[in-house]
Amino acid sequence: MIMNEQVLLTKEGLTRLEEELEELRTVRRPEVAKEIREAQELGPDQLDGQYEDAKNQQAFLEGRISEIERMLERAEVIDEKAAHKSKEVRVGSTVSVKLAKGGKSQKYQLVGPAEASPADGRISYESPVGHALVGKKRGDKVTVKTPGGEIEMSITSVS
Repeated sequence: MIMNEQVLLTKEGLTRLEEELEELRTVRRPEVAKEIREAQELGPDQLDGQYEDAKNQQAFLEGRISEIERMLERAEVIDEKAAHKSKEVRVGSTVSVKLAKGGKSQKYQLVGPAEASPADGRISYESPVGHALVGKKRGDKVTVKTPGGEIEMSITSVS
């Protein structure tokens, strides 16, 4: 991620990150510190493994806290109302598509990479599918190049 790059987030995504940061700072950080202290009190026989695990958890935790802080510093909240009113697909839009092969319908919300979760129907506008959909309208057909080959789909609704 480029350091000066804006981090596009929905209001919900911003709230989720703020809540995660609060949880990491107020709950997880003291828990990990306690685990480190307990491992140090065990003595040299058991110290190595548990202490090493606790220090690794601490490093991961501090890395995640820093990552969230950097994202929040550069956060820009997506105007979802404007996106829902737009006839064109844009970040914040919810798009329904129908695959040409098999006719299966899928629904996606285009979000920034920081809150993409394909399993939950939130895809990044930077992903191959998201990139292909941006700027298109209902009725448009798009072809997406994926590692598994090209996928053709038509946009059935934009909201």
